[in-house]
Formats: sequence, structure tokens, C-alpha cells
Amino acid sequence: MNEASQLTILVAGASRGLGLGLVAEYLSRGWRVIATERHAGASAGLADLVSKAGAALRVEALDIADSASISDLKARLGGLEIDVLYVNAGVSDAPDQKVGEISDAEFAHVFGVNVLGPMRLIETLSPIVTSHGVIAVMSSALGSLTLDPPAGYEVYAASKAALNRLMRAYALRAGDRTLLALMPGWVRTDMGGEEAPIDISTSAKGLADVVDSRSGRPGLTFVDYQNADLPW
Repeated sequence: MNEASQLTILVAGASRGLGLGLVAEYLSRGWRVIATERHAGASAGLADLVSKAGAALRVEALDIADSASISDLKARLGGLEIDVLYVNAGVSDAPDQKVGEISDAEFAHVFGVNVLGPMRLIETLSPIVTSHGVIAVMSSALGSLTLDPPAGYEVYAASKAALNRLMRAYALRAGDRTLLALMPGWVRTDMGGEEAPIDISTSAKGLADVVDSRSGRPGLTFVDYQNADLPW
């Protein structure tokens, strides 16, 4: 990519955890960052980064499961161009919950946040991503239909498989865009748990390095935070 001081990234789902870690990582590289949170002003972590980064960090409200909220964000961004659109927003069902036990509402919520919302956001904001830019989604090895899955997280895993499939469909009509389905590793976040072996900063740095190294390569790649390709 070009000189980092000239570049802008939008991180959707940045109020905490890995999303917040990505914001901090890109700020440390001199990028301009637009970070979204579901409720404006709710993230103490983002507020702290704003106090340190000043104009380099812009925070916007976005409920990724709400199509009107996505449209409102596009309107507020106006004619702004971004170099990387990174869709990090995601939720999980309980790790030991069987698919037959999940409520209709929770199933719809997981798929709305993890699948439909990210794809709607990409469709809406892709016109403001520069031609040399990158569109990335946070996927998971659990979404691979080739790898042997561990037990648990049945609905979450299915949602990531669906996200991967829809990204592949999108890639067929995205021309020469660089598209990434990124696997962050098992990270110590609220979702990953305290026993996870990878800290947020390590994963965030690796993911940012992958985005940089893969920029300019047309098509969609499923890749982890250490830049290793993954099977679909």
C-alpha cells in the first residue's frame, strides 16, 4: 500500500476486543481510522483512544443488523474514500448449545450480525473503497467446510461458513478487488475466553500485516493472522 499516513480504514465493530485492538494497531501505524460502535459513546476503550489520537480517530454509531443504520452511516460518510473496509462485528451463541436448542430470535440475531449485516455493509460501502483498497471480513476456521471442526459453537460456525460462501459469491462480481476472509486465531477476548493462547495485540498486528501484504492481489483469499492460506 501507499504511505500509511495517507490511508484510511473503517473498522466496523470496534467497541472492544479485537476490533478495538485493530483500531489501536492502525493508529500506531499512522492511519486515519473510522471506528464504529453500536451505541455512540458507549465504549470506554474507544473514548480513551480518541483522547490520545484526536482527529486521527473518528467514531460513528452503527448497528450492523439494522439496514437503516447502515444507510445512515453511508450518508454521514458522504464522499469520503477509504482504503480498507474491515468488518469485524460478530456475536456467538453459547459454546455448548445445540442447534436444536437455540431460539428463533437468537438464531436470527447470530445470522443477522455475522452474515447479513456484514454483506449489506460491504454492498453499501464498497463504492467508497478505493480501487486499490481492501475489503476484509472477520471469519473463523470454524467456518471451513474442509477442516475438522471441534465440538461446540454450532450456530456460530454455521454463520461463519455462510459468511464465507456469500463472500465467494460477492467475489464473482467484485472485479479486481482485493477481498479477504481473515481468521484471527483463538484470541483472549470476551468471546474467546481467558484460556485462549493469543493476545489481542498479537492478533491485531498479524491481521494488519496480512491486509498490507495481500493488498493489490485481485480476488478473495481465506487466510489466518499469520498469513497462511486456509481451505474453504
